[in-house]
Amino acid sequence: MKLLFPLILLLFFSLIHYLGYTRIVKRLHLSKKSISLLRLLLIFNFTAIIGYVTARYIHDIPMPLYYLFSLSIGIGFTIFIALLLYEFLHLLQHKVPFHAEKRVLFKRFSDIGFLSLGAAYIGSAVLEGQKEPVIEYVTIDQKRFDGTHYKIVQISDMHIGGLIEKDFVHRCVVEINALDADIVVITGDLVDAPVEMIKEAIDELADLTSKYGTFYVVGNHEYFHGIQKTLTYLGQLGIKVLENSAFRIDDLWVVGVYDIFGYRHGTYMPDIELATKEIPSDANTLLLAHQPRYLNELTTFRPSLMLSGHTHGGQIWPFGHLVRLVQPYLKGLHPIGKDRHIYVNSGIGFWGPAMRLGSRSEITCIDWS
Repeated sequence: MKLLFPLILLLFFSLIHYLGYTRIVKRLHLSKKSISLLRLLLIFNFTAIIGYVTARYIHDIPMPLYYLFSLSIGIGFTIFIALLLYEFLHLLQHKVPFHAEKRVLFKRFSDIGFLSLGAAYIGSAVLEGQKEPVIEYVTIDQKRFDGTHYKIVQISDMHIGGLIEKDFVHRCVVEINALDADIVVITGDLVDAPVEMIKEAIDELADLTSKYGTFYVVGNHEYFHGIQKTLTYLGQLGIKVLENSAFRIDDLWVVGVYDIFGYRHGTYMPDIELATKEIPSDANTLLLAHQPRYLNELTTFRPSLMLSGHTHGGQIWPFGHLVRLVQPYLKGLHPIGKDRHIYVNSGIGFWGPAMRLGSRSEITCIDWS
């Protein structure tokens, strides 16, 4: 079962690269030398994808090589998009009302433009992926706390392991501490490797400072890497791990549940009734749940504010449109009732390729009153 996902991934990308050659490269009106070069690039990229999948299990691949392997995943998804676009372009090339010579010239220039656009797309995504997280300031005015307010700093989807290492975590901790938060929350997918392999990076989180402490709930990726060991270790660092439980801060209850992936895992399943059994019905509540679609499972409980992540803001455009098919919200602040809201963090790290386009990694600073 553990090998099922990588096998499906390799099968998918082998099909994509095969179609990339037969449906795009072989149809390009370019020189034989250019066609041969593009074929070699496809072979090289698929080989790098095999390297990336292998590296997920070996864990001792040199970092520069692992970085290049990760980019192959993003390029593979780009080829998938290119397949859809080129079918339309190929149809257009055959429908334009030109004479034969002009049609050939039009096809050659449009093919060159198509490849240039693809290169610009990949280059832009790689450059965006190198940028440091932005501080996203959000004001939520619900008039709940008798003229006072809470400053909440949220991070999500750091995916420590792979390309996210100690230095990155340290820089993020410094940025978060500078915001002088009342509460720091981590809404899942913190780790992407067994905790014993990434202790140095995780230990940096012990330096997080805030008035009431750091609160954490799991995401789906924790289930893949020894969830109980992760929960135990984070608790030893002084982080308040919420496992279908709640913590009271003056006139506010902070509630946290396991991720809905627990249903598939068969353990560590979310239980909002257990988490809220001691909370008065009229209390101010902050719900931490990794996936925004957990909102659809809430029946009687109505959180004042819900904080989620998981979506990465789509990470690379246009894949956010696919995320919207599953999740009710992609990123940002949304009302979910009268004086009630959900905020979806775009993630401070990334999964797979070190690429972003149409989304930025973020640290969210929420002023909630």
